[in-house]
Amino acid sequence: MRIFRAAVTGVALIGATAPVVAQRAATSVQQDFDAAVALDAGSDKQAALNAWEALERRTKTNRRSHAIMLVRKSAALLALDRKDEAVTAARAGLADLPTTDASLNEDRYQAYLNLGRIAQGAVDYASAMAAYSEAAAASDYAPSRFSALLGVIQTATFVDPAVAADALTKAKAIMATAKVDRVVSAELARREGLLLLNKGDFAGARAKSAEAVKLLGGLTTGVDLRDVSARSDTAIAALLAGDAESARKYMAYTGAGRLPSGTFDPAVQMKAPACGGEGGLKPDDMAVVEFSIGDDGTVMSSAPIYAAGGGQVALEFARAALGWSWTPEQVKTLPRFFRYNIRLEMRCSTEFERPSVGDFLSASLENWMTEKHLAVPPADSASDAVALPRQRAAVAAAVAKGRDSLELLPPLYRLLTNVILPREEANVLAHRALAIADANAVPALPRLALDLIERGAARASGKRGGEFARDTMALLSQPLYANDPQARSAVRLLIADADERSKGSRTRELLRQVADDSALAANDPLRVGALVRIASIEKQSGNVEAARVAFERSGLAANQCGIVDSPPQFLSAGGTFPQEAMQWGFEGWTLTQFDVSAEGRVINERAILSYPPFVFTKAGMRTMAGARYAKSYRPDGSLGCGASSQRVRFQMGF
Repeated sequence: MRIFRAAVTGVALIGATAPVVAQRAATSVQQDFDAAVALDAGSDKQAALNAWEALERRTKTNRRSHAIMLVRKSAALLALDRKDEAVTAARAGLADLPTTDASLNEDRYQAYLNLGRIAQGAVDYASAMAAYSEAAAASDYAPSRFSALLGVIQTATFVDPAVAADALTKAKAIMATAKVDRVVSAELARREGLLLLNKGDFAGARAKSAEAVKLLGGLTTGVDLRDVSARSDTAIAALLAGDAESARKYMAYTGAGRLPSGTFDPAVQMKAPACGGEGGLKPDDMAVVEFSIGDDGTVMSSAPIYAAGGGQVALEFARAALGWSWTPEQVKTLPRFFRYNIRLEMRCSTEFERPSVGDFLSASLENWMTEKHLAVPPADSASDAVALPRQRAAVAAAVAKGRDSLELLPPLYRLLTNVILPREEANVLAHRALAIADANAVPALPRLALDLIERGAARASGKRGGEFARDTMALLSQPLYANDPQARSAVRLLIADADERSKGSRTRELLRQVADDSALAANDPLRVGALVRIASIEKQSGNVEAARVAFERSGLAANQCGIVDSPPQFLSAGGTFPQEAMQWGFEGWTLTQFDVSAEGRVINERAILSYPPFVFTKAGMRTMAGARYAKSYRPDGSLGCGASSQRVRFQMGF
């Protein structure tokens, strides 16, 4: 039996290396290729990139060789963290790699694996799942294929559980033919446990997660990052299965809530995502997210672990965590080991529920197509994974009737709104849809819906972040959008949302431009959306009067405390330190959100952020449920204060 130890997070570039050949006046392509391979294996990634770019130029007339250089160049770009350029090079190289040439399988594998890693890092799990699947199909080397399948399982768990289950079966088949290191076996057991957990099989998840813990050495005082994750998985599964005692035991052995000194404080930028908005989050949605904090205080990576509400809910919360940051002073107090694989329980905030700009644009496109008497397919009631084959078939049927006719636009649009459509496929389809829209003079607002889909599919980071803001800003210089009040306002709102972390002058200016656009109706949803965002920013900045004015202009219900009037005066709070948490030495905190009645009683209390997950959630809610505030007079008899928030810290006194 072959013995292998597959890399848990992927397999490095596979290829023989040769000694660097001294440069002469003229060198062959093969000599330069060998030299580039040697540089790739070293630490000077910029030198490796330079070598691949030189070969890219030399091989332009040879399609096969040029494709190989592009794929290798992509890996070098990724090593330099130039992700967008890496994606572009990988796509171009893969397009020209001969699919029948088995000698190129490893290049094809590595390109798809890198695309999967980039997409996964951006929490674009649909694209990552597709790329990892291609990587698994491309390689005939068992360890490589196994690593790609692990990626499929991890991402498909939150996108298409059926695909995850199929990949799990294939990975087990590979394991059955080889002697596998226990760490690899533990990782596969852990991935299976998370799949079962998110499918609602809590007992099965507990058994598999406990198996992973055992394979890693059991519940000992020795711990590495794999131990932390496996033990935490088991704790969550045990808790959801109804075994609270076992859950606390496994949680205690993760080290969560038990720093050697100091405490784990919330980030200076650590907001729960708003309910509604582009993610469509609901107050009852909940997820556990795992993230790592870098030396500079930013979140390096974020991944969903479990969600009540579905896989897309989990991904939305994980994306929100990518925007958090800690100060250098906070980072210094956290041991390096502790900053990795931190887990948090999350719910969305109802403080400023945002109208969704994306929904507004989608509605405008659907309305335009209806006005043109086009048959717009209804949103499929099944899951997006189930609907995807049907939606692809509808596009194929429309193409058969007329390759680029206007009748193709509705099924194309419906397919493009499927959240698990891989970005690579969406990029091609969105370009086609936009071409059809231009040929039929689609107005600015509905065209913008398609334009943004195409631009989002072209970026390595998906729809969020600085790349999105820079790319989208260019739309304001296009006359079609700049001269349309709603289109330019939608663009400005989207850029402001992408810039939300900074809340700087550009964000405020963009929002003011929308709020003060005289061409918009007073109750235009985009103006209302801008005013709500302004109120949120001003309140966080301590500008209560400016927040109040903005919120009143929105015309929304006046139930925001600290904006419409002064917050109710706090009188007292109840609650106690949970005995079971004290027994195991846990410390932590819960950020609660609640309403205050005109009588000063707390109602509708809920936990929106909790650390460690599930340990202090109920205790934090009980503490605020027993709190009392001064009575506040409201002429309409409504709440004295809506969506207030308060952090409850649980800390040992010794």
